[in-house]
Amino acid sequence: MNTIKIIITGDGSHSLLNEALDETYHSRHGAIQESMHVFIEQGFNYLLNKENTKTISILEVGFGTGLNALLTLSESIKKQSAVAYTSLETYPLGREVWENFNYPDPNHLLKKLHDAEWQKWENISPHFNLLKLERSLQLVELEPKQFDLIYFDAFAPNKQPEMWELPMLDKVTEALKAGGVFITYCAKGQLKRDLKSLGLMVESLPGPPGKREMVRALKP
Repeated sequence: MNTIKIIITGDGSHSLLNEALDETYHSRHGAIQESMHVFIEQGFNYLLNKENTKTISILEVGFGTGLNALLTLSESIKKQSAVAYTSLETYPLGREVWENFNYPDPNHLLKKLHDAEWQKWENISPHFNLLKLERSLQLVELEPKQFDLIYFDAFAPNKQPEMWELPMLDKVTEALKAGGVFITYCAKGQLKRDLKSLGLMVESLPGPPGKREMVRALKP
């Protein structure tokens, strides 16, 4: 896989730098605060409040460091909400990388997430089931109307443009249930236009520190 190294972001939490792409896995302004703002507050908690539901099926495009999964797991324990969490990752991290992350994790949940077997459902907590798939979005088979929430956390469009093309967006939004939510840190105009062309209702929201906007899209 490409050369990666651990870096410290603005809030003191770790992220990774992919040196081949010259791209970080999270915002340099703060990995935890970005993930909390984008995926937890504007995605997971928004959907919980919107639907008043206790069960959420999530698709994450880009397992990466496991931070989004860790924060979602922690939030699901706090809210006592049941989560079925499917995550795609083409290049899983080795133990020598992820065991050095400094994320607050007194119950060693990150270890459970990374140690979970690939290609099969694993029960991580009484309310959280995880399916990690070691395959790309291009090759994975997704069922229509399968997910309540999509965390679209691929590398930025200028670094990994193939992930943001219309066929890929069509694929994931087809997998959204009615009333489902697509959430991403990206706020490119082309992304908004493409999501609208797929019939989604697109919102531009204030981004995390260091980023003016982010996007949330709702499937009617």
